[in-house]
Amino acid sequence: MIRRALLNARRLAGQCEGTMAIETAIVAPVLIVLAIGGFEVSSIVARQTELQSAAAEAAAVVRAALPETAQARTAIRDILVTSTGLTTDQVTVAEVFRCGTDESYVASKELCGESDHVNTYIEVAMSDTYQPLWTHFGVGGPMDFSVSRTIQVA
Repeated sequence: MIRRALLNARRLAGQCEGTMAIETAIVAPVLIVLAIGGFEVSSIVARQTELQSAAAEAAAVVRAALPETAQARTAIRDILVTSTGLTTDQVTVAEVFRCGTDESYVASKELCGESDHVNTYIEVAMSDTYQPLWTHFGVGGPMDFSVSRTIQVA
């Protein structure tokens, strides 16, 4: 009986049929995960680049034609919404001010002191969320994008 088991083991060890299927079963899932991961990472980088480019274009538009009215700022926001596919809640174009040598921005000139020199800026901000495929399998979470440009206009 032991001799028969050894003969069967030798015969099985000498057979090569099915080894390619076993190797494929081991390697294929790893290659699929790498391919999906590469695609998702490239999508994330592409979206970030798209938002950065849109912000740079908005800054160029602001410098070329100062949006002094709320209507002009809304027009710039609408252009960004159209070009990026974002919603109006995800894009803001607002006038902000800096009082004297302060490093922070304020929403109104009236918040500055009477003796302060007031600088005027237009702030363009966009936010977006991307949910990669791997989050559906419990790995990681959504990616939040936030791109902001502050352009001095006066």
